[in-house]
Amino acid sequence: MPTLTLISHPLCPFVQRAAIVLLEKQVPFHRINVDLGDKPAWFLAISPTGKVPLLQVQDAYGAEEILFESVAICEYLQETRPGPGLYPDDPLMRAKHRAWIESGSATLEEAWGYLNARDQASADLKAASLKDKLAQLEKILGSGPYFAGEAFGMVDAVFAPVFRYFDVLETDSTESLFTDFPGVNAWRKALSARASVSAAVSAAYPALFQAHLQRQQALLMKEI
Repeated sequence: MPTLTLISHPLCPFVQRAAIVLLEKQVPFHRINVDLGDKPAWFLAISPTGKVPLLQVQDAYGAEEILFESVAICEYLQETRPGPGLYPDDPLMRAKHRAWIESGSATLEEAWGYLNARDQASADLKAASLKDKLAQLEKILGSGPYFAGEAFGMVDAVFAPVFRYFDVLETDSTESLFTDFPGVNAWRKALSARASVSAAVSAAYPALFQAHLQRQQALLMKEI
């Protein structure tokens, strides 16, 4: 099978999606972190968007391809690597899962805005939008422990990095977001306990994320 290299950043949630899928499928891969504040020339030469993740695919003959965008990378891994399938077999259910993956990106955007808010008005606005997203999830979640029940899937891989933010902080404000959503709260706890989710970031992740929020002068850091 082709050799895989994941071009990464230690905090990027989109990188985590790809890493989780690689780990779920037990695919060996190399990982290279880049400084997105000072992007090296070699990285800019191969990244069409200047963003991570990138998946560098090199076959046995040395031919190299670069994949970008997290969903495209995850789909490639799903289609080419053995291991557990991460989508339902039924086409209708598979389409619904892909729609919830899109929702996962929107939820990430709201969560990021809330976490990085510098004033109470901005935080309250983003918290309200985030709660609307969580309410929609609460309606469709089943008995768990994962999005579609017993089987871990691609939707789980997409939402796990979103919930990780809140696992790291665990302030009164962040925990209160989940009070009215017991199903979502149980889901995020199941995801945090998953080996692939835990291994998708380094042990330094909590400190790096809190340092980022400190630099952003995020309001939430006053609670820590």
